[in-house]
Parts: sequence; structure tokens; C-alpha cells
Amino acid sequence: MKKVLFVLFMLMALVLSACGGATAPAEEAVKEVAEEVADAAEEIAEVVEEAEEVAEEAMEEMVEATDKLVIYSPNSDNLLNSTIPVFEEMYGVEVEVISAGTGEVFKRLQGEKNNPYADVAYGGAYATYMINADLFQDYTSANNDDIMELYQNTTGYITPYVLDGSVILVNKTLIGDIEINGYEDLLNPELAGKIVSANPTASSSAYAHLTNMLNAMGDGDYESEEAWAFVAELFANTVVIDSSSSVWKGVRDGEYTVGLSYEDPSATLVRDGADVEVIYMDEGVVYLPAGSGIIKDAKNIVNAQRFIDLITSAEIQNTFGTTLTNRPVMTNVETPDYMTPISEINVIKEDMEYVYQNKEALQDHFKEIFIATQ
Repeated sequence: MKKVLFVLFMLMALVLSACGGATAPAEEAVKEVAEEVADAAEEIAEVVEEAEEVAEEAMEEMVEATDKLVIYSPNSDNLLNSTIPVFEEMYGVEVEVISAGTGEVFKRLQGEKNNPYADVAYGGAYATYMINADLFQDYTSANNDDIMELYQNTTGYITPYVLDGSVILVNKTLIGDIEINGYEDLLNPELAGKIVSANPTASSSAYAHLTNMLNAMGDGDYESEEAWAFVAELFANTVVIDSSSSVWKGVRDGEYTVGLSYEDPSATLVRDGADVEVIYMDEGVVYLPAGSGIIKDAKNIVNAQRFIDLITSAEIQNTFGTTLTNRPVMTNVETPDYMTPISEINVIKEDMEYVYQNKEALQDHFKEIFIATQ
């Protein structure tokens, strides 16, 4: 094909050079021929490019497609069971899943960096992927354009697939006639000592609530004096504990009236009939994506790419949206009755880069404020 292109271009050059000594009508005819040759060359070039891409993809499929996939994941059984069997059946692939906490997963990935065992990391905080970019290779899901714009893959290597947001969890019996629609309502004197939160310096979900609060109360300014003044006033009357799971359990069991929690376990309580209500703050709710990515130098690269495409596909996203309490990232996906549609929630954007880069400073500021209020 390249030889054909060369001949065409030489022909065009000869035609153009002939224009120099031709009469006007002949010159016009020669120019028309030259244009036709140029158009033909352009079309052939496009065909060649497409053929090369197809050949490259076919070669990759032939050389690297295997019957195995290794996944490291901190995800719940529900998330794993809704994806792994589907993938195995779809591609006839054996999937080995090694489950561990996010910290352990990334510690293992760093230790195996020069000879990775895993092909995909499936789950964990987006920020954790941001600080471990050296572990991953670029891949953008074929479904990226169908994902909500705010959560599309913009890094090249992190693929969000579900969202979890900060919420206020209320015990319906204990709250009585007190109305709660957002953060401001938590300053009600009647709630003093009845609100519980995990420690933002120790819990990732509590830190997410802190930055959500600063974002919402400071109109996007995490250093706003007004926002930090609000944090100080709220936590002066808030019980702070170490475990994030103890927050929603405490509200469920009637130990606390209100909890600063997150959507996944809170929505599960509603689904299971607990005496609780989930409040999405009027001031704004931050939804943070869970990350996934393909490990650099993955041995089962084709299956790894297939898996990333699967978890962002309409089929799996609808499964997330209708059967689990993990909110999907794809647009136009239905959610069950026990979860508020995202279109009815005031979703605000987190500056994830800032929140990650300044985590220690924000946590230190919280420590100072918290100690001063005790």
C-alpha cells in the first residue's frame, strides 16, 4: 500500500510539473486530474491507517489473550459477585481474586512492581490511585463517554465505576420533630451530644465528610474561615469515635440520634428496613468515585482491558444501580426505591487534587480545632 501511495504522489508531481507548459484549457484539465489523484491518495492513506489499526488489534488479541485474569480487590462480596461470574462466563476466563484491604492491596502491588502478579486493581479510594500512578498503565474504557462527565477517566489510568457520597444518617424515632435537611440544621442545640462522627484524622469516610463540609460551607474554598468556624461549632457538640462502621451502627441501634456517615451502608440500612433515614445535605453532597486500573506490565492485558470495559458497561452499571447500594457512574441508570435519584441531589464537585495534596494540613487543622473545643 505504501508503494501505491508513493506512485500516486509521483504521478501527481509529474502532472503538476506538466502544468507549466500547457495551454489554459489543458492546464485546467491537468489540475482536475491532479486533484483526483490527491483525493485518491488521501482515501488510500485512510484505508491503510484503518487496516494497520485492525491488524495491530488482531495481533494483540492473538498474542496476548489468555484464559486467566488476576484481580486484587478490597471490594465487598456483593460487588465481586455481581461482576466476576459474569466476566468468567462471558469470556471463558478463570478469574483469581485476592481480597484484602486497600492499604494491603497497594502495599502488595508496590512490592511486586518489577514482576506483577495481578492484572487489575478493582476498588479502593480514587486518591490512593492518584498517589500510585507508577503502578498503572493507561487504558480508557470503551464506555467512558457514557459515564457522567464529572467522573470520566481524565487521568488515563484510573477508571471510576461506582460512587459513594457523604450523608447524614438519622434515627427516625430519636429525632422526633427536629427537622434536618443539611449541615446547618446540625447546630440545633437540642442535638448537642447526640451527633456522632468518626475521626477525620483516622477514617477515610470521616475525612471525606470533613472536606465535603468545608467545600459546601465555604463555597468551594477549603480554607474558608467561615467554613472552619462551622466545623469548630459542630464538633464542639459531636461525639468522635474511631470506627466509621460504629457510626451507622450506633445510629441504627439508637445509641446516637444523628451520624455523619456515607451512603453505601446507610442505604443498606434503609433497604433492610432499619428505623433510619438518609439525608442528602442541601448545601451540597460530594460523591467520590471508587477506582480501578490495569497494572503496568500486566501479564493478561487483553482480559484486563475487557474487565475494565465490563464494569463500566450498561449491563453491570444497571446491576449496581438496581440491586446494590453502590451508586453507578453511568448516566441514565435507574436506582432502587430505597435510594434517592442522583438528579434530586445537590451534587458538588470535589477538588480531589487539592484534597489529596493538602490532606495532612487539613487533618492537622482539624486536630487543633477539635482539641480546642474539648
